[in-house]
Amino acid sequence: MENSTQESHLRSDNSVTYEFPYPLYAMAFSSSASISHCPHHHRIAVGSFIEEYNNRVDVLSFDDETLTLKPNTSLSFDHPFPPTKLMFRPNSSDLLASSGDYLRLWELRENSIEPVSVLNNSKSSEFCAPLTSFDWNEVEPRRIGTSSIDTTCTIWDVERGVVETQLIAHDKEVYDIAWGEAGVFASVSADGSVRIFDLRDKEHSTIIYESPQPDTPLLRLAWNKQDLRYMATILMDSNKIVILDIRSPTMPVAELERHRASVNAIAWAPQSGRHICSVGDDAQALIWELPTVAGPNGIDPMSSYSAGSEINQLQWSARQPDWIAIAFSTKMQLLKV
Repeated sequence: MENSTQESHLRSDNSVTYEFPYPLYAMAFSSSASISHCPHHHRIAVGSFIEEYNNRVDVLSFDDETLTLKPNTSLSFDHPFPPTKLMFRPNSSDLLASSGDYLRLWELRENSIEPVSVLNNSKSSEFCAPLTSFDWNEVEPRRIGTSSIDTTCTIWDVERGVVETQLIAHDKEVYDIAWGEAGVFASVSADGSVRIFDLRDKEHSTIIYESPQPDTPLLRLAWNKQDLRYMATILMDSNKIVILDIRSPTMPVAELERHRASVNAIAWAPQSGRHICSVGDDAQALIWELPTVAGPNGIDPMSSYSAGSEINQLQWSARQPDWIAIAFSTKMQLLKV
């Protein structure tokens, strides 16, 4: 397939914006309707990014028929430190996890929210090394994997509230973690490597990519849930998205380089194995279609959207694949793809 240079724009006429009283970072779409008799109502959790102890998580209801976002004040709650990630339990809208100083679980009821558990991965201290990210296992939702600045990844059985296993995963801080199959996860680190782990053989890991410049940190990792051969990662202070095929380690199958500043977040399309979205400090959200063969001049995005300022975060809704959420400054914006 030849690369098309035709670039379309995401439909800003079908965007919905909500402004908060604080800067934003973490966001999560629920993967099921928030109320069983209202199939068009979906919960979105949004976390503040305030550089102090007191932070907030707000839960909004999104109606994709009327294109309205409404805050649910009874489901908003205080959060210690800015959450580094938020995620709803797969196929649920009533259990939310957050990472930061600890891994925390919250139960969302009709008009209240209850803390369920605070999980500490340190056996020797009441304090936990800060968690950079986590991922909830879609195949086995009792499992959550966390990544930490102490070089470890911890696999939790959240139903029993116990550590299933803890691995020294990298030589430096681990910045992100993503599940592939039920017992297989990957992580990226300040040591510049992408490593894959299989819980059936905890002693070994496979390095499938290393930064071309030694020790350039890799910040984010996204595993393609529609085609587990592919994953994507981003480098610190780089405008590049690196696409990897786990069957051919070390050499990227594609490098997407049309951002004009650092890339901050990436997300594969939930319903297509060949589309990925990226956002960055150039205030752009770009959607790419990966060709079967890349042309000699690289790959151009198939569509783009310009926001008001640097975009920090991105989520692609699995339940409503027509919608992408971006966070910039104090605004969350939902874009119709």
